[in-house]
Amino acid sequence: MVERLISFALRNRFVVLLIAASMFGWGIYEVQHNPVDAIPDLSENQVIVFTEWMGRSPQVIEDQVTYPLVANLQGIPKLKNIRGASMFGMSFVYLVFEENVDVYWARTRVAERLNFAQKLLPEGISPTLGPDGTGVGHIFWYSLDAKGYDLGEQRALQDWYIKFALQTVPGVSEVASFGGFQKQYQVIIDPVKLNYYNLSMMDVLKAVKSNNNDVGGRKFEMSDKSYIVRGLGYIKSIAEIENIPMSTSNNVPIRIKDVGSVQMGGDIRYGIFDENGEGEKVGGIVVMRYGENADAVIRDVKTKMEEVQKGLPEGVKFHIDYDRSGLIEEAISSVKGTLMEVFISVSIIVLIFLFHWRSAIIILIQIPISVASAFILLNTFGFSSNIMSLTGIALAISVIVDDGIVMVENAYRHLSEAQLKE
Repeated sequence: MVERLISFALRNRFVVLLIAASMFGWGIYEVQHNPVDAIPDLSENQVIVFTEWMGRSPQVIEDQVTYPLVANLQGIPKLKNIRGASMFGMSFVYLVFEENVDVYWARTRVAERLNFAQKLLPEGISPTLGPDGTGVGHIFWYSLDAKGYDLGEQRALQDWYIKFALQTVPGVSEVASFGGFQKQYQVIIDPVKLNYYNLSMMDVLKAVKSNNNDVGGRKFEMSDKSYIVRGLGYIKSIAEIENIPMSTSNNVPIRIKDVGSVQMGGDIRYGIFDENGEGEKVGGIVVMRYGENADAVIRDVKTKMEEVQKGLPEGVKFHIDYDRSGLIEEAISSVKGTLMEVFISVSIIVLIFLFHWRSAIIILIQIPISVASAFILLNTFGFSSNIMSLTGIALAISVIVDDGIVMVENAYRHLSEAQLKE
């Protein structure tokens, strides 16, 4: 078999050169389209199911949310392992699939099972899928430098403007907000007044809920024109909440302000984000989608941030806290420099020891073709260009050169023996 292959190559040199050139060109194309990252993604192929039920203890969450989900999500095809975690007000279910499973196929199967499993959960509880990212998907962190703005205003700016803009960047799975206060209307009930009017907390809750809604009417015609009747009832200020009626006493309405007070405050926080001990900050974490090019996604995020900056209030600027692109560029440039050093040193050593330029060219021409072909396999199997894969290529150059030297010396010996016999 080997003899036939060698004979074919010798008789069809143009075909061999054409195949080698094609492999080299294909490899160069794959180099330009191969994802670039600093470290390889060794995280498990998993899908996360997140469920929130605020105010419930971990034991209640375990019994009524986590256990029903784990029991009904078992049996999904190609599922390797399933784990559940319960904490105060939250439930997490981790579904680990086999390595060869496409992550979006797995998410589809989990979503199908959730449609049935949701019927077994308490009313109003809706489990959701986590972002389609991985354990190394946190590629970019930023905070807001906004002097003169309180933490509530900064968080509102982050949640309702910046976050939505950055999520439109290709390759971004999620922008997770952190820090600050999430604004909310808070009704502070006086239990003595509530008992005096013979009302309960549920009366207050129903009154606020039913009076914070828009209702639709019908259309009627008048003077050859059509009018649509609507009831606009969404709450827009503290005063509107205070004047919501709950009941009547001697034909006098009992309002929210009669049993308590209303204020603008922040949601309960379980932690803060502090920077260098200089005070609290508000910002976001950019999570990259599975299998994307980290370096390209970060560049697109920075470009989008420049556009978003134009729409921010005066005095508000972005401050970058973590940028993986610097690590990526340093790691890749370091390995590229090592590759060039190896290529040059090997070329010099081969020329010195063989002392025959034609034989040296035969050996050296294998290096760029082999390296370019390696990127074809990297893209085929879904591996990125990182410090591990490029270091492996650098170490493999010595094997390529050794193989070439053995083949050239063997061919040179056979040619010399043939000439001596003649």
